[in-house]
Amino acid sequence: MKDHITDMTVGDPVKHILLFSLPALIGNIFQQIYNLADSVIVGRFVGPDALASVGATASVTFLFFALCNGIGKGGGIIVSQYYGAGDDDSVKKCIVNTGFIMLIVPVMFGIIGYMISPWLLRILATPGDIIADAIMYIRYMCIGLLFVSLYNYLASMLRALGDSRTPLYFLIFSTLLNVGLDIMFVYNLKMGIKGAALATIIAQFVASAGCFLFACWTNPYFKLRSRDFVIQARMCWMVVRLGVPMSLQFALISISAMAVQRVVNAYGTVVIAAFTATSRIEQLIHQPYTTLGASLSTFTGQNFGARKNDRVYSGYVKGLLIMLVMTAVMILTMQLFGGAITGLFVTDPRVVELGGFGLRITSLFYPALGLIYVVRGVLLGVGDGFFALFNGIVEVIGRFTLPILMTSYMGMGSTGIWVSAGVVWVLSGVTAWWRYRTYLAPSLKS
Repeated sequence: MKDHITDMTVGDPVKHILLFSLPALIGNIFQQIYNLADSVIVGRFVGPDALASVGATASVTFLFFALCNGIGKGGGIIVSQYYGAGDDDSVKKCIVNTGFIMLIVPVMFGIIGYMISPWLLRILATPGDIIADAIMYIRYMCIGLLFVSLYNYLASMLRALGDSRTPLYFLIFSTLLNVGLDIMFVYNLKMGIKGAALATIIAQFVASAGCFLFACWTNPYFKLRSRDFVIQARMCWMVVRLGVPMSLQFALISISAMAVQRVVNAYGTVVIAAFTATSRIEQLIHQPYTTLGASLSTFTGQNFGARKNDRVYSGYVKGLLIMLVMTAVMILTMQLFGGAITGLFVTDPRVVELGGFGLRITSLFYPALGLIYVVRGVLLGVGDGFFALFNGIVEVIGRFTLPILMTSYMGMGSTGIWVSAGVVWVLSGVTAWWRYRTYLAPSLKS
């Protein structure tokens, strides 16, 4: 083991997965506090309409983040495979070539997002009383797109090498900075939504700059020489070939979220605020699954590169067991305290009651959600970019059809919004399991 690097091709798989997951989990939770800080502070100090404005932008901003971050994740998987194979030169070249792409893509999508955000929000039928603030918030997020994308790229590279600690250190610092700036700009200076957006951009810049400088100082694979700074068409193509399906998957999920948001917007400010609160809470719920999936991607990538298929299978089975334990705890928490957790975001009793009800519904579907992340992590670790895109298509179909079907044609009203989310997870989970059984399982046993 080198400093800040973990070799997962030897040793206990459970120990590697858990030790890698814990810092990544803490980091991902702090990552979500970026959004939570904006929502909590805006919701409590400005009001439900302001919270609805921030919530109405979530699916749009996630679309542009997704288009950029898939490339970084794809590069990270390739780095983990090269590291597992012991090819240090290719590790460095992949870091450089992925970085080159990640300097171009966020700028391009940031400009596009800034220009078309009013059009997208009107398509989503955003209520007229909140659309001006929503446009302003999205445009600030587009300005900060480069910083958040660079941080996520660096985190993907470091985690591919088994270092989940370095991204965590700077994320914690920048998140605390974001909360402090939120309070100062929104509460003390009365800057409203504009202040929340400005605080996020500053914090994202600190995270990306700090993580890069520290990685160059401590990680041997970031101690690059002039001969490493060569743009290779083949290497860029490998990153794009794996990263683009992941980006498209995330983008399709985001587009499907826009379809859901349009259904939500038709029910008015109270439902929008409740849906925003539950969506922010479920972003936290996703984090244990996200970190478990990322751990399995790194574990699988290194062992697949080292041709240790037995360890890939062992990681998959033990990942499922870890997921089931986590799921049981989270279901119990949401069933008992869903309303109280929603109350952290807003004081309106109507929003609190509806949000708690929604969380109790969706928590029943958490096992399917966990299955998606476990299987996706293993498949991405072996470089199965096709599944990411296919799974995204399945989710889009579900999110476009089921909310309308359940809210309107099945007579569920706003309750159908939360029920449909859970059913979509079931469809995606079954699809993921089918892909593993037919594509990867036979090769692991051969």
